[in-house]
Amino acid sequence: MLSLTYRLTGIAVAATMATAAMADPYEPYRGTTLVINVPAHPHYNAMMQVLPQFTEETGIEVEVDQLQYLKMRERQTLELTKREGDYDMIAYVVFSKADYVFADQLENLAKYFMNPKLADPSYDASDLIDGYVANIGVAGGDKGYLPGQTGSLFGIPYGSETSVLAYRKDIFEKHGIDVPETYDQLLDAACKIPEVEPGMGGMASRAASGHQASHAFLLHLAPLGGRVFDDKWEPIINNEAGVAAANALKTIVDCGPEGSSTFGPAEAAAAFKQGQAAMFMDSIAFASGFEDPSQSTVAGKVGYALHPEGVRRGSQTGGFGIAIPKNAENKEAAFLLMQWLTSKKGDKLVAMAGGNPSRFSTYQDAELNEKYPYSATFGEALKYADPDWRPIIPTWGKINADIGTSMSKVLTEGLDPQEALDGVAERARAIMDEAGYYTWN
Repeated sequence: MLSLTYRLTGIAVAATMATAAMADPYEPYRGTTLVINVPAHPHYNAMMQVLPQFTEETGIEVEVDQLQYLKMRERQTLELTKREGDYDMIAYVVFSKADYVFADQLENLAKYFMNPKLADPSYDASDLIDGYVANIGVAGGDKGYLPGQTGSLFGIPYGSETSVLAYRKDIFEKHGIDVPETYDQLLDAACKIPEVEPGMGGMASRAASGHQASHAFLLHLAPLGGRVFDDKWEPIINNEAGVAAANALKTIVDCGPEGSSTFGPAEAAAAFKQGQAAMFMDSIAFASGFEDPSQSTVAGKVGYALHPEGVRRGSQTGGFGIAIPKNAENKEAAFLLMQWLTSKKGDKLVAMAGGNPSRFSTYQDAELNEKYPYSATFGEALKYADPDWRPIIPTWGKINADIGTSMSKVLTEGLDPQEALDGVAERARAIMDEAGYYTWN
């Protein structure tokens, strides 16, 4: 009897193991080829290194169309309007969120996370960095672009970023300069460096006319206490905080390395890597390049600190997320790729390859911090990441461009900041009025 029981138990265990072995959520999709569109960006370069492991584990092939991010946006604008699109998954820059959701071009992800055949119960969405999810992935809640009772998830952060201050440890130690914790200290250091280190700029910053100058201005606006609009969509960009942000940017550019007024992010980062500036305050995405001796003359000499405090702490949130187009051919397989890439396992893989983590647990990982010691500072910075540092609304493209053009005139033509921002506010209100934002006022 005991022997029979043992045999029956053994059969039952074997049957259970056989069933478990047969359970493969990827089986229906093996042999599928996904076509995805991503930017030429350090995070997605890291992603390319881990995609072969996804294919090995799932049998799903991935074909990648990688473009410079503005060209990527142009291509997506065309593709998303087709009846049947060429892309199964796209990466999108944050300010595209409003346009794509408003045009009903992205899948709401709820039905995929509700599907037990697709949704991994160990995914642990609560571990995703909430400021990134709010900024990159959610639409329809508070203000239309933030979480709230009416919000929905349309994308998952992937290649998202916050801002930190990179600085030359050797230069600061040599001259007894404290690492800036406040904006007063930041601006003081920015202009002191050229005095004590002739030929070296204080801080390398974006400043080129258009989006780059706008981004640089907004980087300072939030921590200095400003916003573009109040809660009733009235422009307040031209208040005292706005003028302070414009003056801060002008000080940084005036005391920066040669050619600062024409810098985009790549040029600013290159200036810092080549020792032409003692500070760089922008995305965490550039850190791995600073520490690479093959491309950086300052590798091993860089320290990292939180975005300095003005009226409050408020580092930026931005970068990229991934989403499934409404006109995609292989939506379920695309979701499985999205889920795998942003899982705890996938997130650590891409982070170890030099990408930007999307999860708190990844930033806390001992192996990651051993390889990239600056990760601990970046994880701390995320406590202050501000998902509302710029409004992600359908009219933002026009307003953002106007801010950038106006700021460029402040930086290069001597236009008075108050005059420049008064003009931005007036034109922004007209744009908002035409779009219907004052209908209910």
